[in-house]
Amino acid sequence: MSLPVQLPLSVQLRDDATFANFFGGQNETLVNLLNMDRQVPGIELEQFVFLYGSEGVGCSHLLQAACHQVDSQHGRSIYLPMKELVHYPPHMLEGMERLQLVCLDDVGAVAGIPEWEEALFDLFNRLRDSRTRFLVAADNPPKALNLELPDLESRLGWGMVFQVQPLNDIDIVAALQLRANLRGLDMSDDVARFIIYRSTRDMGYVFRILQKLDSASLRAKRKLTIPFVKEVMDW
Repeated sequence: MSLPVQLPLSVQLRDDATFANFFGGQNETLVNLLNMDRQVPGIELEQFVFLYGSEGVGCSHLLQAACHQVDSQHGRSIYLPMKELVHYPPHMLEGMERLQLVCLDDVGAVAGIPEWEEALFDLFNRLRDSRTRFLVAADNPPKALNLELPDLESRLGWGMVFQVQPLNDIDIVAALQLRANLRGLDMSDDVARFIIYRSTRDMGYVFRILQKLDSASLRAKRKLTIPFVKEVMDW
């Protein structure tokens, strides 16, 4: 996929960041809104969506899933992690209006950087005029990002704003079992509950445990049982 400009760093989408392996829980309305495969025929996609939430709730996953989906349909998209890009000149945003989807992650990183705030304001206007879909994620809602440019704050709240809710324990069990199933692993309720009660509720950490267990299970040719999990994780 050719991009309007050459980015100063390599931005790779995570292979596992898809809608298929995202367990929505209380966020199912948001997932349905972003997932083109769940759109009602004849209803136009929402052009601008702002999502926010604490680390590990899935904001980055959803942005990257949207990009994967557009790319799989031979469209053109880009995912931009602003925490990394603010160290470079903002001219890299030029021409983004020629894409079908632009996703900005951690947009709060531009707060207090005048040239970047201005550049994002200009980008928003160009994307609006070109009808390019624009998904933005941050850890807080627009009014709590400490932006110095009032017009940018206003623009970020122009479309639909969603708070991505963390999963409760029941949903974490279901999410873990979904990921395990996609890896070809059979995980019982008891094993899943044992894992989450022995770990943090951070989904990234939970899924790293799953990856470790998957590798160990493959090497040992053993099923996922509580004794096996204890052995692998040294619990």
